[in-house]
Amino acid sequence: MIRRWGWLLAGVAGGALTLLIMVVLPPDRTIDNPAEFVLRISPVVFAVLAISGFPQRPGPGLALLGLVVLGYMGVLDSLHMLRVLRLADASDQGAAFPAFYQMAIFINAFTILAVLFGYRLGGAPPGRVLRLGFAATLVLVSGLNDITFFYLYDWPQGRPARFDWASHITVFTGSPATPVVAIAFCAVHLVLAALVLALPWLRSRVATAERSAAAAPR
Repeated sequence: MIRRWGWLLAGVAGGALTLLIMVVLPPDRTIDNPAEFVLRISPVVFAVLAISGFPQRPGPGLALLGLVVLGYMGVLDSLHMLRVLRLADASDQGAAFPAFYQMAIFINAFTILAVLFGYRLGGAPPGRVLRLGFAATLVLVSGLNDITFFYLYDWPQGRPARFDWASHITVFTGSPATPVVAIAFCAVHLVLAALVLALPWLRSRVATAERSAAAAPR
C-alpha cells in the first residue's frame, strides 16, 4: 500500500513545504546554515520522488501536461513579471529583491520538474526518473547560473571579487566564494550529476570486470 501510494505522500509533503516557503515564511534571499539549505531544497526532492512514482496513463497524462503549460503561462509567468515590476519600481530595491529572488528560484525548480514530469508521463521508469531528477537537482544547486550571470552581466563597477549573493555556496565554503571556488563547487556538482546519470553503465562495467576477473585463470 505504501509502495503504491508513496508518490502521493511525497507529493503532499512537497506541496506543504512549498506553501511553507513561498507563502508562510517571509521571502529570504540568503541561506544561513545547512539546515536551512535542506529545508529549501526538500520540496524539490519530494517532488522528484512523487513524479518518479506518478501513474502513467496516456490520456490523463496528456491533459496534465497541458495543465502544466497553462499553469505556467497563466499563473507563474504573470506572478514572475509582477515581482520584476515591483522590484524595478521599488524605492528600496534591497528590500524588494528577496521576493523577486524567491520567485526566480521557484521558476527554476518548476522548469526542472515540468521536464521531469513529461519524461515520466512519456513512459520513463521510476529509476530513470529518479536519476534524472536527482542529477537535475545537483545542477540546480551547483551555482552554474550564478557563474554564467557573473561572466555575462555588464557590472557597472566591474566584476566583484566574490560571489556574495550565492549564499547556498557560502553555507558550504564558509565565506563568499571567489570565482575559482565557485567554478570548482559547480564542477563537483556537475561531475556528481553525470555519475548519477551514468550509474547503470558504471554498474555494468563493474560487473563485467568482476566476471572477467573471476573467469581468468589462476
